[in-house]
Amino acid sequence: MSFLQLLKIEFIKVKRGKMIPLIFIAPLLVVASGVANLQSYFSPEYTNAWAAMFIQSALVYAYYLLPFSMIVVCVMIAERETGNNGILKMLTLPVSRYALSAAKVCVLLFYLFMEMAVFLVVFVITGLIATINTGITETLPIMYLLKWCAGLFFTMLPSVATMWAITVLFEKSLLSVGLNLLLVIPGVLVANTPLWVVYPYCYSGYLVSCSLHDFTAEGVNTGFNLFPFLPCAILIFALVFTVAITRFGKKEMR
Repeated sequence: MSFLQLLKIEFIKVKRGKMIPLIFIAPLLVVASGVANLQSYFSPEYTNAWAAMFIQSALVYAYYLLPFSMIVVCVMIAERETGNNGILKMLTLPVSRYALSAAKVCVLLFYLFMEMAVFLVVFVITGLIATINTGITETLPIMYLLKWCAGLFFTMLPSVATMWAITVLFEKSLLSVGLNLLLVIPGVLVANTPLWVVYPYCYSGYLVSCSLHDFTAEGVNTGFNLFPFLPCAILIFALVFTVAITRFGKKEMR
């Protein structure tokens, strides 16, 4: 069985779940509340309205709601296999358990991409309504929004890989969810220390915090430095990805 065939099977399995509605909940909540909180301060002469709305919405989303939703997606993907001993049936097929785990990571990253796309679309629609209602004629900065949404996606990769590795390591869903939540909650605190670079759960939130700092200071360039972030992020992703694919199904193979 080729990896593409395996990937197709994984998408068919998760298609029957309730993950699609799940990725709409967090963007709708955070964007609606973020834009609503700022709309009363807008006037036709207001400048940088889009940047203000984005930062207001993305701060809570990047630190908490996006990681929380990805934790739930991880557990739902894992439970598709553990329920009714599905993983034992999959492991009897002529397919590597490493490839099976890698396919699940690809599905997980696809849902991360989909949630970011939903966040962007919901934000644009809500932002257009807010600017029209307040008479703001500022042009929609689509490249600005695409840049920051892409940044959120890529900075979430090490965190999502870590969430999946923890989900694989702990058989009980309650334990994996509890540990992941415990690691997400202090993210905003760690982001304000030099240790942020080795703490993947705060990467996306730190990115938005940098955009907030630049917006209040200069409003032009980002203060998010690729070094030492990029080497650390790649190393963390590689390590936890290796743990996830090597430990997946190992207990059932005994």
